Amino acid sequence: MSHGFFIAFSYIVTALVVAGLILRAVIDHRMQVRALAELEARGVGRRSRRG
Repeated sequence: MSHGFFIAFSYIVTALVVAGLILRAVIDHRMQVRALAELEARGVGRRSRRG
Protein backbone atom coordinates (compact mmCIF):
# COMPACT_ATOMS: atom_id res chain seq x y z
CA MET A 1 0.00 0.00 0.00
CA SER A 2 1.39 3.38 -0.93
CA HIS A 3 1.56 6.50 1.13
CA GLY A 4 -0.83 8.21 -1.30
CA PHE A 5 -3.90 6.98 0.58
CA PHE A 6 -2.60 8.36 3.87
CA ILE A 7 -1.73 11.71 2.31
CA ALA A 8 -5.12 12.01 0.57
CA PHE A 9 -6.94 11.01 3.76
CA SER A 10 -4.97 13.60 5.74
CA TYR A 11 -5.87 16.34 3.27
CA ILE A 12 -9.55 15.34 3.38
CA VAL A 13 -9.63 15.36 7.18
CA THR A 14 -7.85 18.73 7.26
CA ALA A 15 -10.29 20.20 4.74
CA LEU A 16 -13.26 18.96 6.80
CA VAL A 17 -11.85 20.46 9.99
CA VAL A 18 -11.17 23.81 8.32
CA ALA A 19 -14.66 23.81 6.76
CA GLY A 20 -16.16 23.04 10.18
CA LEU A 21 -14.28 25.93 11.78
CA ILE A 22 -15.41 28.31 9.05
CA LEU A 23 -19.01 27.14 9.42
CA ARG A 24 -18.84 27.60 13.18
CA ALA A 25 -17.50 31.14 12.76
CA VAL A 26 -20.27 32.03 10.29
CA ILE A 27 -22.98 30.64 12.56
CA ASP A 28 -21.52 32.42 15.59
CA HIS A 29 -21.35 35.70 13.67
CA ARG A 30 -25.02 35.41 12.73
CA MET A 31 -25.95 34.68 16.34
CA GLN A 32 -23.98 37.69 17.58
CA VAL A 33 -25.57 39.99 14.99
CA ARG A 34 -29.02 38.75 16.02
CA ALA A 35 -28.25 39.24 19.73
CA LEU A 36 -26.93 42.74 19.09
CA ALA A 37 -30.04 43.65 17.11
CA GLU A 38 -32.24 42.42 19.97
CA LEU A 39 -30.28 44.50 22.50
CA GLU A 40 -30.47 47.60 20.34
CA ALA A 41 -34.22 47.05 19.86
CA ARG A 42 -34.55 47.10 23.66
CA GLY A 43 -32.67 50.38 23.84
CA VAL A 44 -29.31 49.11 24.97
CA GLY A 45 -26.69 51.05 23.01
CA ARG A 46 -23.12 50.27 22.09
CA ARG A 47 -20.29 51.82 24.05
CA SER A 48 -18.38 52.48 20.84
CA ARG A 49 -21.15 54.80 19.61
CA ARG A 50 -21.14 57.03 22.71
CA GLY A 51 -17.98 58.90 21.75
